Amino acid sequence: MPELPEIHALAGDLDARIRGKTVVRLDVHSISALKTYDPPASVLAGQIVRAVGRHGKFLDLAAGDVHVVVHLARAGWIRWRESIPAAAGLPGKGPLAARLVFSDKSGLDITEAGTRKRVAVYVVPEPGSVPGIAQLGPDPLGKDFTELLFLEILRTAGRSEIKGVLRQQSIIAGSGNAYSDEILHAARMSPFKPAAMDAAEGRRLFDALQTTLAEAVARLDGLPATALKDGKKSHLSVHGRAGEPCPVCGDVIRQVNFADSSLQYCPTCQTKGKRLADRRLSKLLK
Repeated sequence: MPELPEIHALAGDLDARIRGKTVVRLDVHSISALKTYDPPASVLAGQIVRAVGRHGKFLDLAAGDVHVVVHLARAGWIRWRESIPAAAGLPGKGPLAARLVFSDKSGLDITEAGTRKRVAVYVVPEPGSVPGIAQLGPDPLGKDFTELLFLEILRTAGRSEIKGVLRQQSIIAGSGNAYSDEILHAARMSPFKPAAMDAAEGRRLFDALQTTLAEAVARLDGLPATALKDGKKSHLSVHGRAGEPCPVCGDVIRQVNFADSSLQYCPTCQTKGKRLADRRLSKLLK
C-alpha cells in the first residue's frame, strides 16, 4: 500500500506531467471505483489541471473548479501513458479501474491488482467533501505537527497499542503498516506498547516518526511512478524482511500475523530480546 512518502512523490511526478493539460474525460472501467455521482464525471471535460497534491494517503488532482481525489488502497497504483491504447479491454475485466484522458492523447491509468476492489475515485467540488479526507488527523510532516501536539495525541490514545495509533489515519495522517514498523524500529519500541508513555519515550518516538518519514520523502522525491515501489522496499529495515538479519543489531527479524496483515520487528532492538506471540494472544512469549 502506498503511504505518505510514495503518495508525496507520486503527486510530484504527476504534477510535473499533467499540470496545464486539458482533460477530455474520465473513463470508469470498474463501477465500484467511482464513489460519487454529483457532480458527474462528465464535468471534467474541458477542465485544465491546476495542480496535483496529496492529503495523507489521498491523491488530489485539481482540474478547473473540481477535484479528482484518488485513494489507492492496498493494491492500487497509477500508470502514466504517453499515448492511450486504441483498445482498453472490457469494463470490469483486468486491473484497469479508471482512466483520465487528456487532449494530447496522453493519460493516467488508475489500476488495482487482485480481486478485492478497494481503489476509490471521487469527483468533488472540494477535497474536504471526501469523508476519508474530512476525518484525517494532522500531517506528521506539517509545520503545525509539533512535539507537544504529538505527546497530547499519545496521552489521549491511552492504553491503545502504539502500532495501531501510528496507522490510524484519523489520528495521524499518512503512515501505514510499513512505515509504522520502520518508525517503531527506529524508536526501539514494541508495536504493542501502550501509547500513553513517559515524555522521554514520546520525544524519542516523535523524532523517529519525523525522521523516518522525512528521509523517505527526500529519498523518493523526483522518482517516476515506475520506480517508487522498488525505491520504498529497498530501504525498509524491518518491514517485509522477516527471517533476515536486523541491519542494526544482526538479530533475526520476526513477524506477527493478523487476519489480513502482518507486522515485523526486531526482538533485540524493540522487545528486550523477547519474541512477540501471535496477535490473538496479545502477550509476550515467556
